[in-house]
Amino acid sequence: MIKRPIIGITMGDPAGNGSELSVKALTDPKVYEECRPIIIGDANCMEQAVKIAGKEGQIKIHPVEEVKDAKFEYGTIDVYDMGLVDMEKHIFGKVSKMCGEAAFQYVVKVIELVMKGEIDATVTNALNKEAINMAGHHYSGHTEIYADYTHTSKYTMMLAHDNLRVVHVSTHVSLSQACSLVKKDRVLDVIRIANQACKDLGIKTPKIGVAGLNPHCGENGMFGTEEIEEIQPAIDAAMEEGICIPEKKPTPPDTVFSKALGGWYDIVVAMYHDQGHIPLKVKGFVYNKELKKWDAVAGVNITLGIPIIRVSVDHGTGFDQAGKGTSDALSLLNSIEYAILFARNRK
Repeated sequence: MIKRPIIGITMGDPAGNGSELSVKALTDPKVYEECRPIIIGDANCMEQAVKIAGKEGQIKIHPVEEVKDAKFEYGTIDVYDMGLVDMEKHIFGKVSKMCGEAAFQYVVKVIELVMKGEIDATVTNALNKEAINMAGHHYSGHTEIYADYTHTSKYTMMLAHDNLRVVHVSTHVSLSQACSLVKKDRVLDVIRIANQACKDLGIKTPKIGVAGLNPHCGENGMFGTEEIEEIQPAIDAAMEEGICIPEKKPTPPDTVFSKALGGWYDIVVAMYHDQGHIPLKVKGFVYNKELKKWDAVAGVNITLGIPIIRVSVDHGTGFDQAGKGTSDALSLLNSIEYAILFARNRK
């Protein structure tokens, strides 16, 4: 039996609900049966979150300065204590330089720990892009931070919920810029990354669907030529390498995800951010209009192509819910499960 991997979980923006989600996720004893989790964050925030989550008497916070000092015992949450939050200035739901700096440093630290081999995989709670930029760190999100600090140039984002998986040719850019980034070399790189990701998940021969960019894949050039000039050449090159693309051509974006749900593909290559995000969130985010609350906020975000494992919740900082004790930890639990799966397959 493979030893339980050590999973480093960043607390996210201290003004958000990441600390509460972390407490709720780690009250599930199954997590400790499968891995050894440690929170990278502030112990004071986590102590506060225990009260907010209503887990006093059940959960104790154990601050540590080094991973080797963690207990990894159910009922005790180990926290790699960064001590970056002044609780007298801490306000839930408010964008601040202090919280942006803290959230950024948690991410930098977890990357450092995994690169040094002290932990096996990383899971990230949400940060606030405005807050980290306010703190002087000019990144558009976790993906770009991880790529920078691991010195990676060819990477992409994968979203996953159950057996629906999507990777992206581009992510955090304008739509007009996204269209200009659909180039053969980039599409081919993302197809290769998608293929390897599925293998890392234990899929022996992944089946890959490649979405078109234009309506009906351009109708032979009537509505755009990207499919002819960029996407098809990338597909041809990938198939020459032995990668399985069942349709041998781009699939119209209005049907590719229905086919994926039907089992045609193990993963879909989407051409831009919203093309991939919308179907995943339609499936994973379920709002109860009668109770006026979210029944589920499921799905995970995985950075592929980097030399370490990074899985994230597929939602924001929850500023509107922070501090209220009502946040749902399902996406974080999903993320931990994926991190464990990747860690085991890589070992």
